[in-house]
Amino acid sequence: MNRTRTLLVLVAAAASLILSPALARAADYHHVHITGASPSEGVRWYTRHLDCEPVADRPDTANCDGVELIFMVQPTMGSTQGTGVNHIGFSYPDLTAKMAELEAVGVRGSGVRLQRFPDGSTLRDVPGLFKLGFIFDPWGTRIELVEDLDYLGFHHIHLSATDPAATLAWYQDVFGGEPASLKGQLDGLLFGDVWVLVSEHGEGTPATTRGRALDHIGFVVPDLDAAAADMRRRGIVFEAEPAVPEGGRTSAKRAFIVGPDNVRLAVVETGWAGVAIERAPEAVTTDAEPYTVPRTPWGEPDLQGVWTGNSAHSIPLERPLDAADEALTPVEAEARRERGTLGSIWGYEREWRDTTLGYVKTAPSTQVAMVIDPPDGRIPPLTAEAQARVAAARSAGGRRRSPAEGPEDLSLFVRCITRGVPGMMMPSIYNNGLQIVQGPGHVAIQKEMIHETRVIPTQPRPALGSNLTSWLGTTQGRWEGDTLVVETTNFNGRSPYRGSSENLTLTERFTRLGPTTLEYQFTLDDPTVWTRPWTGMFRFDKDDDQYELVEYACHEGNYGMTNILSGARALERAAEEGR
Repeated sequence: MNRTRTLLVLVAAAASLILSPALARAADYHHVHITGASPSEGVRWYTRHLDCEPVADRPDTANCDGVELIFMVQPTMGSTQGTGVNHIGFSYPDLTAKMAELEAVGVRGSGVRLQRFPDGSTLRDVPGLFKLGFIFDPWGTRIELVEDLDYLGFHHIHLSATDPAATLAWYQDVFGGEPASLKGQLDGLLFGDVWVLVSEHGEGTPATTRGRALDHIGFVVPDLDAAAADMRRRGIVFEAEPAVPEGGRTSAKRAFIVGPDNVRLAVVETGWAGVAIERAPEAVTTDAEPYTVPRTPWGEPDLQGVWTGNSAHSIPLERPLDAADEALTPVEAEARRERGTLGSIWGYEREWRDTTLGYVKTAPSTQVAMVIDPPDGRIPPLTAEAQARVAAARSAGGRRRSPAEGPEDLSLFVRCITRGVPGMMMPSIYNNGLQIVQGPGHVAIQKEMIHETRVIPTQPRPALGSNLTSWLGTTQGRWEGDTLVVETTNFNGRSPYRGSSENLTLTERFTRLGPTTLEYQFTLDDPTVWTRPWTGMFRFDKDDDQYELVEYACHEGNYGMTNILSGARALERAAEEGR
């Protein structure tokens, strides 16, 4: 459905609509500006789930049935809810099928989060109006999906106002639009076939859209200078004067004003094609100059401080088979990080994801894979013995029972026991803090996730014997120049990493490469599992100023365990009752 109208660009992070009466008649709804951590991933999400299309030569823009969604990279202060723009809307001919499609995709793996009504349903049929439901994009933009056969595609912008009638009158006076009533129930303005609707805000004045998931909405006029002069005569104050912005793809000008109820509005000139922003963050690298590692008072290399693995999140363990280059570009690294975050959000709000771009000070690593040896970046083949074990386990259907009979049928992570080593060191979407504390003869390494602490002796001690095993094995550290080398053996085999056994020898190397860079290498040598040892590497970033390890009250807050087991019993009862 291609519409022949100049479109409103929704910029994910806020809204920007504005003009004046004379000017209004010449204005049209142009865009929505959305705040996203990775513009390319924003385009991909709306293309995949809401049938929008990428715009050629504009990697930050999606065309949604004539309306542009423009994605900008900036920190966001939360979702659209509570601001002057409550949500945007799309219409589908069969909403029941569309919602079922999105629900089948689920939250994990794509970031589609459905809002349920009090009765648990995702759809509501409003008599005389249409079916409707709500979802959220991964960046906090609330989206209403409706079944309105008269206006399919991008359907509306829904404002939240202290005085809805006055707000509609302001938009009509400034931008024009045709007063109309949607299905005879909702008063609004029509710009082409896009509705501007308004509801009364529940409490006080809505929050500003600036810096939120939907930052602004935009209107287009043929001559911005003339329109601006008319607006000034009407007492409208400009937040940003008309100008061709730095990086503008065309010579078209843009200005910003603030509408009723703290809605940020962009007024753009015909021919506007957005702003090209060069995204070139520096990857985590070693310092160019030689670095002298500081010493502790007793003369050992000083590795102490709070470090995070956030920049390494989303680096795959193995090199992808289709990887052609030795490193990603900064834009590719940014997109990979965002995919990794969205692929494992488990329904968490954006503010809970430590690796969300825009929140974290460090740039995403451009490292292609963690495995650095073998040189092909792939884990070596399994031994014949290990292959036989894997085949036997598969034929037996695995060890864990489903539904779970007891805690022992659940993973060590769910049971809050351990993530094992080197698993505990691996970065994830949150809780990537690592704190190192040293004393003469010992180094203590605490990981934030599950709050595991390893106390590593750096002076030789008597061998404990092979009969004494544990979840994390027996560690012995030593200094090789500026590198802390930690060798771990005597595993009990119950917290394996990638199929390792109790025969594993794990060798870790911690090397400070610069004031804020700690390289971590890990070598796994288990001749009963792999045909040769293999080594991985990634880096931690020092962040004493901002980052603080938070309490990971795993057992105290482990409601998941209770819910999983009670749910299993409920399934069993249902099966017994024949339901």
